[in-house]
Amino acid sequence: MMSDKKKYAKHFLLDVRTAVEYVREVLDYFDADEELGCTEIGDGNINYVFKVFGKTSGKSLVIKQADTLLRSSGRPLDMHRNKIEAEILKIEKSLAPDFVPEIYHYDEAMFALSMEDISAYKNLRKELAAGKIFPALSDELSTFLADTLLPTTDLVIGRAEKKERVKLFTNPELCDISEDLVFTEPYWDYKKRNVVIPENAHFVEKALYEDKALHACVARLRDDFMNHAQALVHGDLHSGSIFVNEGGIKVIDPEFAFYGPMGYDVGNVIGNLFFAYANAYWTKPENAEFLSWLQKTIADVFDSFKTKFEKKYDTLVEFPLYKNERFKKAYTEGVLADSAGYAGTEIIRRVVGDAKVSEVTSVTDTALKVPLERSLILLGKTFIKRTDDMKSGSDLVQAANDIFGCAKRGEL
Repeated sequence: MMSDKKKYAKHFLLDVRTAVEYVREVLDYFDADEELGCTEIGDGNINYVFKVFGKTSGKSLVIKQADTLLRSSGRPLDMHRNKIEAEILKIEKSLAPDFVPEIYHYDEAMFALSMEDISAYKNLRKELAAGKIFPALSDELSTFLADTLLPTTDLVIGRAEKKERVKLFTNPELCDISEDLVFTEPYWDYKKRNVVIPENAHFVEKALYEDKALHACVARLRDDFMNHAQALVHGDLHSGSIFVNEGGIKVIDPEFAFYGPMGYDVGNVIGNLFFAYANAYWTKPENAEFLSWLQKTIADVFDSFKTKFEKKYDTLVEFPLYKNERFKKAYTEGVLADSAGYAGTEIIRRVVGDAKVSEVTSVTDTALKVPLERSLILLGKTFIKRTDDMKSGSDLVQAANDIFGCAKRGEL
């Protein structure tokens, strides 16, 4: 029989049978005599995900394996992304242990990441779509953001360590995807991949493709995304990467991680919460309790992040020049302005780009879909063009309510 070491010395794709064999031969997780089962649970385009479980013990784990090719097109992919995901999960686990799955093993030859099964938690996007309320959500999200972002900057860690991390987390292939889908194509559809309903085609032309002042603001955000290696960011922190139950949250899928502006993560969280709010606003206006809770949650994520960030800053930052109060104020304000701007780019790209969100695509009634999309586009533009005016969570929510109200009155 082939030795375990030789058998898994070269990458090959697992399936439900070989995943069980892999767990038995490589991981010391289940009892040797326990009967194991396996199901494929992933539905992504660039990875294969398996749940392996013991049929008597109830124990389980998840294996996430990177593929060399994009499933949809066969485009080659850089396997380093899986190493990046394993490393950032370890770092985030050390900084925010309650909010990140446990990592059991990372296999560099198989590009396979074995980790805690978090099936007790549910996809936040789907839970919000069902109108579920989680009273602690804003506290948990803002804590995760503050705990994982500031400590990875060179305000806190040594300069040499920061530079080594920047090299490790250089993620050109997946960053390139974001640079196109988030910061280019929604405003210049040069690849002709945008998906816009006919009723909003002229609106998008005027609001996005022809607004030169908007382009200048997006260009700044794009340049910062590409060049401001501020903190180790998740890079794709939408509500489908956050799992939730009454006990807390778990954050997964950081394969887009890189050193970039920390406001990108904060903005992605806020932007995706606005999708839930917009969907409920247009399709379930009678659910006043849920709408009120979402407004408060969005505002609290922004405000609580600021409070926790400033407190952590005072605790962790030791370099005398960085402890200067004027510098701290300017730095914090910059992070918050970035957060508003990146919330705007996330909102717009999910409305007009081809990587949409279910809160938008599930609305099929044109009478609702047209104003829903227009109001989100204008909200995104407001956040991008008025980043410095978004001083508090209530400013964000008020901007949304003003624009949504205009759309409801037929003024867009």
